[in-house]
Amino acid sequence: MNLPNKLTVSRMILVFVFAIFAFPLSLFPGCGWVALAVYVIASATDALDGHLARKNHQVTDFGKFLDPLADKLLVNTALISLIIFTQVCYHGWAAQIVLWATLINLAREFAVSGIRMLAAGTGKVIAAGKIGKLKMIAQTVALVVLLTGRAAFESGLGVFSDVCMIAGIVFLGISTVLALWSGFEYIYGNRELLKNMK
Repeated sequence: MNLPNKLTVSRMILVFVFAIFAFPLSLFPGCGWVALAVYVIASATDALDGHLARKNHQVTDFGKFLDPLADKLLVNTALISLIIFTQVCYHGWAAQIVLWATLINLAREFAVSGIRMLAAGTGKVIAAGKIGKLKMIAQTVALVVLLTGRAAFESGLGVFSDVCMIAGIVFLGISTVLALWSGFEYIYGNRELLKNMK
């Protein structure tokens, strides 16, 4: 197994480490900061494994399969943990926004994954578009800021937590709009593929 694939596998493992600290509310003082640190490290491996695979010509079928799976698992685990946190500890409006953003993101991912599987069956490879890449950046920023807000809330830093939550919600809203936009691009750009379904 090459280094990029090892990094991808490590990200899969870090998702479960993240969940240990992110799902229980206040497991111990400072657990929110630990969850944040694990998420940042896991996100960093996402950028690093892709860079190394392309630079060293180590792109493999295993990596193509596992990398997006690890990404989706990390992002949606973080979103679900934030649904729980906002429902239990924060304001109702924040909980509703995080919930709907998660549902929209999941629906978009299922739709895009389905189209990619259909395309793969015809030998066509669909590369990620620019809007999809922007969505990923906005989503990562949103989750880092929201997880910082959660950690600050658990540490009693109320004002700082409020600022982070508001900023994170804004970025989450932007990423959700971009998710819908890129999802529409995938569907519209591959409409002939969908028309030919039997």
